[in-house]
Amino acid sequence: MDMPIWLWKLVQSLINGLLAGGVYALVSVGITIVYGVMKMVNFAMGEFLMLGMYVTWVGYNITGWNNYMQFALVIVVMALIAYITFKLCFRPLLGKDNTSFILVTVGLSYFLMNLAQLIFSANSQTVPSSIKSTALALGEFSVGLPRLIAFVVAIVLVLIVNFIMNKTLVGRAMRATAENTQVAQMLGINSIMMYTLAIVISIVLAGLAGMLVTPIYYVNPQAGTILKTTALMIVVLGGLGDIKGAMIGGLMVGVMEAIFATMLAPELGPAGIFILFLLVLYLRPQGLFGKGARIA
Repeated sequence: MDMPIWLWKLVQSLINGLLAGGVYALVSVGITIVYGVMKMVNFAMGEFLMLGMYVTWVGYNITGWNNYMQFALVIVVMALIAYITFKLCFRPLLGKDNTSFILVTVGLSYFLMNLAQLIFSANSQTVPSSIKSTALALGEFSVGLPRLIAFVVAIVLVLIVNFIMNKTLVGRAMRATAENTQVAQMLGINSIMMYTLAIVISIVLAGLAGMLVTPIYYVNPQAGTILKTTALMIVVLGGLGDIKGAMIGGLMVGVMEAIFATMLAPELGPAGIFILFLLVLYLRPQGLFGKGARIA
């Protein structure tokens, strides 16, 4: 090895952090869309990621296909779950204060976690993959193939969602609803449909994130808990309601976590996230791309 060991560890941690950050960004964008359109934070996103992992696991046991072949199944099942969730849990909350939404989504997260444990038990499951231990060599560095695939697919999905939100009629309708619901309705926009679509997109993204990480993590009812906390921090760090901020924030958090875990100690990875979070909020309380309060 030509370079010093500390430099090799630093560069390798940067690579690993970027790959992990792509999945963080995917979940964070889902949270951001709901906040941007409905001005509400869904605290159950980690559990929807966990459900995506279980849908992948069930699909594998039925078909024998690897996790990536379950792409369409995860989209359909998670979209159905999202629609039912909106009708039963979110639709009755429209017009209520944010406290009601927080309480319901926190309760929903515990309900989904316990429901998964009741159906699938607390035992950890795995989705076998022929590339699970495959790594690509980049000079003196290595890249885990499942992490690379998860990163590439996650970034592509984030870019697609960003295109939909900014360049299509549906995206413009969702942004108009977020800006002023009453004016949007006067212009003929169905606000309930826009809210439903925001929830469906966000939960499908979480489910796809779960599908992507099944070769990397065990499938169990608590699988989404830690990632949920990280994703919520990323949304605040990037700027509430900003998709670009969620994507860049996810990559930054992934890198910071990997650097602390590699250069200091594995258990200090979360400390790196908190330090980055506090530093950004100290310098920019509105987040990296958030807009400050407008003064009349």
